[in-house]
Amino acid sequence: MRGIFTVFFMFIISAGFSQTYEIGLFGGGANAIGDVGRMNYIAPTGFAFGGIAKWNKSKRYAWRGSLLYGQFSFDDAKSDIASRNQRGYSFRNSVKEVSAGLEFHFWEYNLHKVGPAMTPYLYTGLSYFRYNFHYFDAGQLQTIDQEDGSLAIPMTVGIKARINQFLIFGAEIGARYTFTDNLDGSNPEGTNFEQFRFGNIFSDDWYVFSGITVTYTFGRKPCSDCFE
Repeated sequence: MRGIFTVFFMFIISAGFSQTYEIGLFGGGANAIGDVGRMNYIAPTGFAFGGIAKWNKSKRYAWRGSLLYGQFSFDDAKSDIASRNQRGYSFRNSVKEVSAGLEFHFWEYNLHKVGPAMTPYLYTGLSYFRYNFHYFDAGQLQTIDQEDGSLAIPMTVGIKARINQFLIFGAEIGARYTFTDNLDGSNPEGTNFEQFRFGNIFSDDWYVFSGITVTYTFGRKPCSDCFE
């Protein structure tokens, strides 16, 4: 039995080091779309940053994970909707997100060949995030000293390019469709909060991360590419 586990462990190690990995940073801006403030999908109102890791399993896709933090604001005064301007709600919120999924490359992306490597890409998967719980009472923002959590589906489009043997720069815009309608304080959950709900309670909120990535790539060249 010990021999079987040893062989399995050595197989995992050899498989891991026969691929190319990336690890690096994300930095940029964040905004959210809900029942308060503007409806623009790309209009950062706060900052976002975090870490990102990728396992380039093949030339056409990579497994990807990330830990991101972002802040954003809701401000009715900046909305194009007259009723929101008159209402005048505004406040800030933030999200702490962990995400994992698959990144699809539009073109073959081979980091083991000499020369440029560049491709547009799409990313999707599943995200879990934490956010601050708010609600409005008689027009005044109320904050409960607690966080809430929810799931989201990331939908990201980007482009990345290698600038030397080890560094890769990228730029991306990633919208998250959430499974909560209370990022904006419009639909607090629980029977005690029914009187404080407003807006379209059948439409969940979104948040968006827009920014750049810088990753360091490492890993031994796969044997299948030895003679390319």
